[in-house]
Amino acid sequence: MLALVTGASKGIGRACALELAKEDFDIIVHCSSDIEGASETAAKVRSLGRKAHMFAMDLSDPENVHNFCGGVLEHVGLPDAVVNNAGVCLPSLVQDISLEDWDYVMNVNLKAAFIICRDFAPAMIERKSGSIVNIASIWGRTGSAMESSYCASKGALVMFSKALAQELGPSGIRVNCVSPGCIDTAMNASYSEDERRALEERTPLGRFGSPEEVGKAVAFLASEKASFITGADLLVDGGFSI
Repeated sequence: MLALVTGASKGIGRACALELAKEDFDIIVHCSSDIEGASETAAKVRSLGRKAHMFAMDLSDPENVHNFCGGVLEHVGLPDAVVNNAGVCLPSLVQDISLEDWDYVMNVNLKAAFIICRDFAPAMIERKSGSIVNIASIWGRTGSAMESSYCASKGALVMFSKALAQELGPSGIRVNCVSPGCIDTAMNASYSEDERRALEERTPLGRFGSPEEVGKAVAFLASEKASFITGADLLVDGGFSI
């Protein structure tokens, strides 16, 4: 089996790649520019006895995304599982967001996932199988001050996934989301001690989650263990959004 993970050079993406490798998937490791990090992920995948293929591509340009999909199909083959994990966040007050920054967040977080699903869908439909897992966020459900572009992109990604699950289900293709909460990643490293403590206190389990905990959820949904699950948005948030 073959799985594609975008944004797999570190954090949640790397954890997804490694958990999928443990489920006997060979991995297509994508990164935007962190070649060193992606190489480390690929090495870890190979240490688990699976093959790793690396692609570097900026997903903020829709034409790049289309070319990336074509390159995967030509040089590696059609993935059995696709994990759209690549994402960016540019915190800002809404009145200070430029159109360029808004479009950048939307292109990476939402449009890239759409293009990847669109470009792989015909071959998946012909094959009558496939699993897509889109990485959203609890902020796409709850909202968060100074992150309107990020929240909007992640909320839209959840609805896109639910619509796509209905559209592709008759062809045997499952589409699900995972919405992480507060996870120990580089994206969340900028929180002050007080901010982190407040988030932990708001989380019923009283702590941040690990990338590996998100990766295990993704690997489950991507695998045949979740063969009758589609259209779900699995919260991996320690109860934050209750």
